[in-house]
Amino acid sequence: MKIITVRDIDSIVESVRPEADKEVKNRILAIISDVRRRKDKALKEYEKRFNKIALRSFRVSASEIKSAYSKVSEVQVKAIELAKGRLEKSEIAVRNELQNISISNDGIKISKVFSPIESIGCYIPGGKARYPSTVLMSVVPAKVAGVKKIIAVSPPNQRGSIDPLTLVAADICGVDEFYKIGGAQAIAALAYGTKSIPKVDKIVGPGGVFVTLAKSLLTDVVSIDMIAGPTELAIIADSSADPTLVALDLISQAEHSVDTMCCLITISSKLKDQVLRLLQQRIQTIKRSDIVKESLRKNGFIAVCKTERQMIEFANKLAPEHLEIMTKNPQNISRKITSAGLILVGKNTPSSASDYLLGSNHILPTNGFGRTRGSLGVLDYMKLQTRIESSLDTLEAISEYMKALTDAEGLPNHYEAVRRRL
Repeated sequence: MKIITVRDIDSIVESVRPEADKEVKNRILAIISDVRRRKDKALKEYEKRFNKIALRSFRVSASEIKSAYSKVSEVQVKAIELAKGRLEKSEIAVRNELQNISISNDGIKISKVFSPIESIGCYIPGGKARYPSTVLMSVVPAKVAGVKKIIAVSPPNQRGSIDPLTLVAADICGVDEFYKIGGAQAIAALAYGTKSIPKVDKIVGPGGVFVTLAKSLLTDVVSIDMIAGPTELAIIADSSADPTLVALDLISQAEHSVDTMCCLITISSKLKDQVLRLLQQRIQTIKRSDIVKESLRKNGFIAVCKTERQMIEFANKLAPEHLEIMTKNPQNISRKITSAGLILVGKNTPSSASDYLLGSNHILPTNGFGRTRGSLGVLDYMKLQTRIESSLDTLEAISEYMKALTDAEGLPNHYEAVRRRL
């Protein structure tokens, strides 16, 4: 991990941000254009090229879902049900706060109504990996919101199948249709629709660089949840922190992929040295050591600050996806954090647990977007519709002021549309 002495916070934050590769962006644009033009034919060719498999059908069949149950354990099913129940409870609490509003003022009737989006597409990372937990995180809030049609897509493995526990999770959570397709081509298919895969109103879910960029590039065609790219973890820790826990949490997040960004923000040189030593020792013996080592080497860093205030400022400007706080008074610091996807308070709230069973959502903003939003949730699957009804008396009352504003903006026909009614 790089060691950074914090002076100019803005320049440091800018330097650790990932940059989109222009060549990769052009490749994604080519894939999107090809899928839009050639639909299913293009999808099959990309699956053969990228995953070395020839798919007869993209859709997961009912028999495949039934068979999946025989390939998972009872405790795995119970874990899925427990995670679903906890997340559902959190989302229902938010949904219950979304009350419809009616306003009557000077003959104007306005109603604000929360209603669900009609259809969504959930991207579930897959292929060599398995992420049944992401099914929970993307589908449960949609069901709570009342979304009518939920589509899931995930890249198949080299045998042309989807991980059994992922299919079981999709069935338990209520996915309507599941398709074996991944990468930028899956995002394009959901955005434009093909003969096999339906077009959706919104695409949600995390993914690698290709998926994240494809979602970003298609925002003029389809709504998306957020930029949820390779995962990020920052840990604010002082001399009171247990260096072993800090090291383990950095390792746990770094094992996702070599593109993961993990960092420690501290005022303690002693803690910095202890964590570095522990990382060097543990990486030699852990599973997935190659991924962890490359992730920390490529993107990991320790930011050494002078004061607690500087640590807080650095974290707020970095706006990481996950922010753990392991200090003497973590609650005090947490109240000063304004920009993070998820804030994990205290030494017994590791990000790894929040990824699964704490009742929070692990689909979170990355790349600094924690400045403007938090985790995926029921609100992402709803729209606030406004209905308004006016009267002739109301138009008469506003006529003079309407003319003043339309004249000022050079839009006289706006006023004429009102004047004719009078």
